[in-house]
Amino acid sequence: MSMRAGVHPGSMLARPFAVLALVVAVAAVVLTAGCGGPAVQEDPPETRTVDAADTLHGVVVPDPYRWLEDFESDEAQTWIGEQNAYTENVIGAFPDREQIRARLDDLFQIPNLGYMWERSDRLFFLRRDPENEQQVLYVQRGVDAEPTKLIDPEDWTEDTPVDLDWWFPTSDGELLAFGLSESGSEESTLRVMDVDSKELLPDLIPYTRAASLAWREDKTGFYYSRFPAPGEVPDDEIYYHRKVYYHEMGTDPSGDPLVFGEDLEMEVWTGISLSTNGRFLIGYAWRGTVNDLYLKDLAAGSGWRPLIVGLTARSSGVAIGNEFFMLTEHDAPNGRLFRVDLTRPGREHWVEIVPESQHSIESFLYVSDRLFVRYLEDAKSKISVFDRNGKHLTDIDLPDMATVFDWTGDWEGDDVFIAISSYLLPPRFLRYELETGELETHLAVEAPIDTEPYVTEQVWFTSKDGTKVPMFLVHRKEIQLDGSNPTVLTGYGGFTSSMQPSFARNRYLWLDHGGVWAEPNIRGGGEYGEEWHRDGMLANKQNSFDDFIAAAEWLVENGYTSPERLAVWGGSNGGLLVGAFATQRPDLAGTVICDVPLLDMVRFHKFYAARIWTPEYGSPEVPEEFEWLFAYSPYHHIVDGTEYPAILFTTAESDSRVHPSHAMKATARLQAASASDRPILLFFEREAGHGMGLQMSTILDQYVDYYSFLFQQMGMRYQDVR
Repeated sequence: MSMRAGVHPGSMLARPFAVLALVVAVAAVVLTAGCGGPAVQEDPPETRTVDAADTLHGVVVPDPYRWLEDFESDEAQTWIGEQNAYTENVIGAFPDREQIRARLDDLFQIPNLGYMWERSDRLFFLRRDPENEQQVLYVQRGVDAEPTKLIDPEDWTEDTPVDLDWWFPTSDGELLAFGLSESGSEESTLRVMDVDSKELLPDLIPYTRAASLAWREDKTGFYYSRFPAPGEVPDDEIYYHRKVYYHEMGTDPSGDPLVFGEDLEMEVWTGISLSTNGRFLIGYAWRGTVNDLYLKDLAAGSGWRPLIVGLTARSSGVAIGNEFFMLTEHDAPNGRLFRVDLTRPGREHWVEIVPESQHSIESFLYVSDRLFVRYLEDAKSKISVFDRNGKHLTDIDLPDMATVFDWTGDWEGDDVFIAISSYLLPPRFLRYELETGELETHLAVEAPIDTEPYVTEQVWFTSKDGTKVPMFLVHRKEIQLDGSNPTVLTGYGGFTSSMQPSFARNRYLWLDHGGVWAEPNIRGGGEYGEEWHRDGMLANKQNSFDDFIAAAEWLVENGYTSPERLAVWGGSNGGLLVGAFATQRPDLAGTVICDVPLLDMVRFHKFYAARIWTPEYGSPEVPEEFEWLFAYSPYHHIVDGTEYPAILFTTAESDSRVHPSHAMKATARLQAASASDRPILLFFEREAGHGMGLQMSTILDQYVDYYSFLFQQMGMRYQDVR
């Protein structure tokens, strides 16, 4: 049984569910492909300013482009159209776009494997083949059976793209609850399907964005999380008040009773899981990346009682019968495992079964009285197997530099499926058989790429405060360290999200042209446990930026590249990262791609559900926290007359996580401030969200523009070196 019930709301910014593993931690929005041939570059559109400002804790904070926050206004929409046209005009002038498109089209023909879930004898998994616009959900009944298509989002698509956001099978795999949304909005509607017949049942529940769900064993109903319907709360609170309800199959969901979360603050992100015997409910209450756990004994008819509360740690697990196997960071920043008797849940009765070690625990599975524990060792995956009492049984040998991006096993099953990939290894599913201990390939992607010319290395550099930080590098083996190599430096550094080796088809276009790909494991991520995360959040957020800057300096000092040949690329929280980099060290890179970013850290909490991120960043409403936010807020540190690098910002109309005004206001401010002749560009996608729901043809268009921009700004020309 996997621990999906423990997914925390930081993943709503950090790691969207079931998204193609392409380049950055969060996939970005798309530039349209209608740029055509060469065009004359014009000046960027002029943007009017307004006399707007906030006075916070005695500090006047000017905001001359405040009017762009109303991006749906007629004036803002006209401005967006002008910016899009300017961006298309600049990038469309690159003469090798069609060659880049042809190569990327070939690379995107390589299939993709996504997330999976085993229930009884059924393996559910995502796969995209060349004929598919998006990943398709398959089910395989038995390890030797032929997989059958279950849900193809294209079958639901009419005028707007439809995305499969999440899915939860019953314990026997016979029913499936799943969520669909349009245009990448993630505003899911819950549906239920009979897996064998593929018949849709009448149950239909809206407002189930990023749902947590737990089926009853008898399949007569399920517990699920949803957001309020319009009118239930004030309009500015519709992205909050996420509560858990119970739905009886075949009934009107408008009458579903509230089960958990009634007395919690509106910013708390709730989740739910149910013990295998159906007796105990486990309620999750997330505040940023830490959470409380509550317990409800359904057999006793008792109310909710605290299980682990107020300990500023992440805790999650799985309830097998009357026992809860729990992973927690309480007094163990690298994580440890306990066995808790749910009939006697007091702390004095907990039994530690897997103690904390020098390597952080990412997650665990419970399968047939064995615990499979997944560690991170210098940002690389490692799996150890223990019995239910914590006795070490064996380790599972994985390919070098491989990352386990998902895994699954039925709690009564006889195998574990492990999904892996690396920079040079296309995704594949491995099957570990418990009885024999054999590890074999169950399903693999065929990729017509010769990886022999390339190498992955892990290097270490020293950050500003003396901290040693690792970084992965991918490049051709015969690289010359003469400072001339075009290099992409990408990172994330937040919400415990770890940068690990992963396969990205588009990256081979870059590598084939002598490019270097660099991914540092900066603080704010989870590569070295909760301490590494906390060293890059709240008052320590500048450490993330310092680490990233130090990575760039190391690449230059060691001859991999030069500032003119260095591009930094990040999305979402990674967009904040490269935005801070560009405003703090504009001399250190020539090109920036800043996708769906957070950039105004004084007003970020006012839009959508961003208040759930204040435990990660801090709140501008608190004097001390405002001080450190304002100290690095990229939008507020743009200085007139500075020579800024070329920057491409992207944002999207249906992004329900990060408000488009972040990218819009920063674009306007930089276009007015920059003294360099490098372009400051914005593309605003009108039918996309925070990277989810993108069709493959749209993703192809996106990367044609990305690489055209990179090649153009670095003076590169396309060459077919296959």
